Amino acid sequence: MNKMAITGSIIAGLLVLTAICAPQLTSYDYKAQEISQRLQPPSGSHLFGTDELGRDVFSRMIYGARTSISVGLIAVFLAVLIGVGLGAIAGFFGGWIDNVIMRFVDIVLTIPTLFLILMLIVFLGPSITNVMIIIGLTSWTDIARIIRAEVMSVKKLAYVDAARLIGLRRRDIIRRHILPNIMGPVFVYMTFGISGAILMESGLSFLGLGVQPPHPSWGNILTGGKDYIESAWWLVLYPGAAIFTAVFSFNLLGEGLRDYFNPKLRKE
Repeated sequence: MNKMAITGSIIAGLLVLTAICAPQLTSYDYKAQEISQRLQPPSGSHLFGTDELGRDVFSRMIYGARTSISVGLIAVFLAVLIGVGLGAIAGFFGGWIDNVIMRFVDIVLTIPTLFLILMLIVFLGPSITNVMIIIGLTSWTDIARIIRAEVMSVKKLAYVDAARLIGLRRRDIIRRHILPNIMGPVFVYMTFGISGAILMESGLSFLGLGVQPPHPSWGNILTGGKDYIESAWWLVLYPGAAIFTAVFSFNLLGEGLRDYFNPKLRKE
């Protein structure tokens, strides 16, 4: 494993650990308002200061990590589930099944992603669950095309022919002999996909269409701070830095995994 993957995994792991251990890292209730303490700068009692409602920003940041990272993980899991399933079926069976699935992929790709997301949010309503589902439902096409190409290449190999000759069912051939050998691109896609989903969630929450208050996410914390950027810089700096760090770490991990799984890109 190269240095990029190790560095990215360490940073991403620390962020995930912070999200998991959020209750142990702060004694403040992220929803508790104390107007007399509003817009207090970072101090010993409030490590990241307070917001316009007197809420502790540090507690909101670490609980926001739970929200933003959970959205990224679950949305990507849903996208991979759909994309790998459809891509594997299209690549393995070929023929009219491949044509139907790939034409459906082409149709989805012709729809502007942001427009589709906004339309679904307006229809379903903004919430944590809906944001996860919507990002997942609009992010599976790339992995479907990648997996289709990988399956079409792997199914021609000798060990797949041997599995056919001994009478294994096609479902078992895909599950036992094809999918385990094409997981490299899936892991790479997942790491890049998580960073993209975190960015998308942050953008939607910033626009007021994502995670709704009082539930914190890095995006809606950033939204709350934009009106106080001149007088309360910490309301913008910390969520912005968290989004940057998360996206950077998962992208770094993805770059490292891509080099690891692709010998042509691997640096000696």
